[in-house]
Amino acid sequence: MKWIYALLCIAGFALPYYFFTPFVMENGLNISLFFSQLFANPVSSFFGADVIVSSLVLWAFIYHETRKRRVRLWWLCLIANLAVGVSLGLPLFLLLREVEMEKEKGEG
Repeated sequence: MKWIYALLCIAGFALPYYFFTPFVMENGLNISLFFSQLFANPVSSFFGADVIVSSLVLWAFIYHETRKRRVRLWWLCLIANLAVGVSLGLPLFLLLREVEMEKEKGEG
């Protein structure tokens, strides 16, 4: 599964930034314009709200999982979530968790 999570990390970074880069090139980091366009119509609002809620779920999941088992560098997943989104934060956390689970199996 590690290689699948790694590929999903690459896709989770590349695809969102493929669409975000032209916006930044044209408008800079205009946060108010970004959110104005994000919630410009019902369909984009649906996706925006979905991503925001999914991010909150990811943070809760990371909190819960890191209480059960050690996951090194878990905080990178929060940064990835803020800098890119759930599309990078989630597969990165799953990858890091998988690595730790394999280490636990090897030790036990």
